[in-house]
Amino acid sequence: MKLRKMTLNINGADRMFICDPEKDTLASVIRRLGLTGTKVGCGTGVCGSCTVMLNGKLVRSCTKKIGKIEEYSEVLTIEGIGAPRYLHPIQVAFMHAGAVQCGFCTPGFIVSTYALLRENPSPTREEVRDWFQKNRNICRCTGYKQIVDAVMNAAKVMRGDCALEDIMVKLPEDKEYYGKPLVRPAALAKVCGLADYGDDIELKMPENTLHAVLVQPKVAFHAKLKAIHKEEAEKMPGVYKVVTAADIKGPNRLGFMQFTPRTLASGQSHPILVEDKIFNYGDVVALVVADTKAHAQEAAKKVTIDWEQLPEYRTYLEAAMPDAQRIHEDHPNVWSEQPNVKGAGHDTPQLIDEAPYVVEGSFYSSREPHMPIEGDTVQAYWGDDGLLTVHCKAMQIYSNIGDIAEATGLPAEKIRVVENPTGATFGWGIAAATYAMAAIACLACDDMPVALSITYPEFMALSGKRAPAYTNGRLACDENGKIIGAEWDCGMDHGSYNELGDDLITRPAKFMFFPYNIPNCLGLTRVACTNHNYGTAYRGYGSPQAYTASEALMDMMAKKIGMDPFELRYKNIARPGDTNINQYPFREYPMEKMMDLMRPIYEEVKERAAKESTPEKKRGVGIAWGGYNVTEGIFDQCTVALELLPNGKFAKYDTWQDQGQGGDVGALVTTLEALKPLGVTPDDIVLIQNDSKYCPDSGATASSRQHYMNSKAVVMAADELMNAMRKPDGTYRTYEEMVAEGIPTKCETQYNNPEDMTLKYLDPNTGVGNPTPAFTYALHMAEVEVDTKTGKATCIGYWCVDDVGVIGNIAAVDGQAYGGLSHCIGFALTENYEDVKKHNNIAGAGIPTIKDIPDNFNLIHHCTPRNTNPFGSSGASEAFQSAGHMAVINAIDNACGVRIYELPAYPEKIKEGLDKLARGEEILPPKKYFLGSDFYEEMEYIKNNPMTDLFEDMFPEDKKESYQPITDIPD
Repeated sequence: MKLRKMTLNINGADRMFICDPEKDTLASVIRRLGLTGTKVGCGTGVCGSCTVMLNGKLVRSCTKKIGKIEEYSEVLTIEGIGAPRYLHPIQVAFMHAGAVQCGFCTPGFIVSTYALLRENPSPTREEVRDWFQKNRNICRCTGYKQIVDAVMNAAKVMRGDCALEDIMVKLPEDKEYYGKPLVRPAALAKVCGLADYGDDIELKMPENTLHAVLVQPKVAFHAKLKAIHKEEAEKMPGVYKVVTAADIKGPNRLGFMQFTPRTLASGQSHPILVEDKIFNYGDVVALVVADTKAHAQEAAKKVTIDWEQLPEYRTYLEAAMPDAQRIHEDHPNVWSEQPNVKGAGHDTPQLIDEAPYVVEGSFYSSREPHMPIEGDTVQAYWGDDGLLTVHCKAMQIYSNIGDIAEATGLPAEKIRVVENPTGATFGWGIAAATYAMAAIACLACDDMPVALSITYPEFMALSGKRAPAYTNGRLACDENGKIIGAEWDCGMDHGSYNELGDDLITRPAKFMFFPYNIPNCLGLTRVACTNHNYGTAYRGYGSPQAYTASEALMDMMAKKIGMDPFELRYKNIARPGDTNINQYPFREYPMEKMMDLMRPIYEEVKERAAKESTPEKKRGVGIAWGGYNVTEGIFDQCTVALELLPNGKFAKYDTWQDQGQGGDVGALVTTLEALKPLGVTPDDIVLIQNDSKYCPDSGATASSRQHYMNSKAVVMAADELMNAMRKPDGTYRTYEEMVAEGIPTKCETQYNNPEDMTLKYLDPNTGVGNPTPAFTYALHMAEVEVDTKTGKATCIGYWCVDDVGVIGNIAAVDGQAYGGLSHCIGFALTENYEDVKKHNNIAGAGIPTIKDIPDNFNLIHHCTPRNTNPFGSSGASEAFQSAGHMAVINAIDNACGVRIYELPAYPEKIKEGLDKLARGEEILPPKKYFLGSDFYEEMEYIKNNPMTDLFEDMFPEDKKESYQPITDIPD
């Protein structure tokens, strides 16, 4: 190795350093110099998180070789733009416009904005979007609109058109903070590049830290592992150990919980490191641990395996065939199911057969990758407190502790999990495989500290994805367009491993045809294991697959009847007295008011689209209903603590894991509201979050649950603490007075969902049940333009009317809405992880750029205060990524007559449909999918073989049968 001494002028100062001119990039050099505000996401120059200025021009520093840069060149990084005490207007604008979510891409966007406004001080919104498109700045969280808002606000300040204070959020004088757009506490560090994410923490760990990398053979989706040859790797420079399954003292498995008696899987199927079988393309056979990351990566190339090909079943349809071999020996490939039987139930098919109007089809929703800009990285070490400490992107810290304990054999009480500042996961962070890998490496390497590094292609191959689904469905209506009945058979591809698979199938069993009145239905949702990436949590978990079928059938029915699709939906939305497919009342009935809000917009956009449509560029409008449940159901709990501090402030302890959605500001606003009688301000609240050593278990950041559950728990804690502080005269004790009187200054409280006596898990024979206490609702509308020459569809406008209850922080909810809806657009048009080679990076897998997402992006919040939450709130996030993709798909059909049955709607699929229409051919749905058995025979088998709910005996016998829904809906 031959090195080079260089000097660059970085942020105005000459910096001398020593580098490897052949291997080092500009990003690696400036990060070694401590300027870790420059993030490296994709590592291939397509995400823009590494953006810096070089000699006045924007460059992607992760691919810019240092040896190609002239000495004394000028480099500007995020640290040179502004610091916490000397913020640049751009940084202020990003903080106050809600443009910061996970924050991983934020430094790159701010540097890019700085360059734009130097070149063009008065850009239009479209010029801002063109700039980010040209310079490849990608954000996965925000949907881009709030970023453009921030740029426009910063430009006004920099031109002198307004003062800095004019673009800042003003705190209310009356201290009514709930619902206001309070700035996220973590935003300051993120806009300055001072938030240390996993790679930054690794770079700054003590010098004796070992570095671990994956050995992913990537040779087969299904194979017998006959031997691992690690001898050559062990001889490589710096190698400490090559860790295999044989080195693990524990079970080497993630945990598995059974959710339904109709589950045939008997236990844990997910090995952390491969033992004797490769189950999917990204499986890890070993970890190479060395003194440096580079040494580990070079040694990993020397590990080879002997393997024997086994039959590969990459899709549900392949795995469900009668002659398919078992992937896991202890259970068949189709391993769990959940039925729905309502009204006429098993006679519903006859009602459908005799109905005046019937539509049917088969529909596929794809394997959607999460694609956060930050991949995955984990650190593990023994702390001076005697705890094995794992830093990671945890989104359910205490469950992740259980998984690590299960995999390693270490007692859970000896494990501490800390959530790093997280560049988003959107759900995959619920799985603890890599967290356990880092712990395993630490334990196997004589308890030495270990930093586990994973490249983005490795991450894409390893991580879970949204489970694909194949659905056969029928829908029947009477002469007036009122729904008579529906049936469906849905098969969900849960990939190679089983955890949560039989929980996933309960979502279509709740959200098929939500929120319509379906008087009669017969439905089945099944799950199968395959040899592709395992299914895991993703925002909207399980509901997009349902809406892919039900919202297509609604549009198909409207076309068959000759009725406007908006009117068909308006006629069939549930109203007071109607029940859901689980035979319970809807918790509230805001649907009619929400459609009333959307109607004039729909009529206006429909008229404009018809007027502006041309033979070359056809425009159309699509509608779709969506929504989601709130909380994880009958088992859910949330524990928090509040403490009065010596300085008179209040500490809030929780594990409201911040994945970018705003766990910090959520904890802040709920605590402010709970302590409102004390007149507290944001400065009075100290947040201590997401470290199991200090924080109680507040549950997962999933199922839109945290705001709802945390509200309940923090009110309990605040009431307990304020009661302890309250003197007989009604004034409040100080910290000193509390201590002097021997009164505890800290209260820890827990709220449990089982306290809601109306909750009931879904019946395994009929789907009757009420497993969650709250819901959210979202009515989606998309305007799409189809290029008839190429088949490319572009979403040019989007509107969403939502009802998520009383909003706690409007900026955070807007951010979740824009972000979730942008994922919907990508899910409809481009996003997929099927081809493991083509789709191994964010560009290949179809991540939307700013020009793929419309700036004509509109949110209309309708508020029905909830009666099961102390603040009237519900959840938020997942309604916005439930059915929006179907608004886009329905708009394509409305524009050009092409119905896309299998996602995504790639241009070639649309073009094929256009060509068929041009030839006078009909676009037919796919041949009915075979999902493991005949649907009617399977339903008859379930009817004749009833089972008892696993959880029936866990709760009191005097549970209430129902509840009082909210029927008085505000305008």
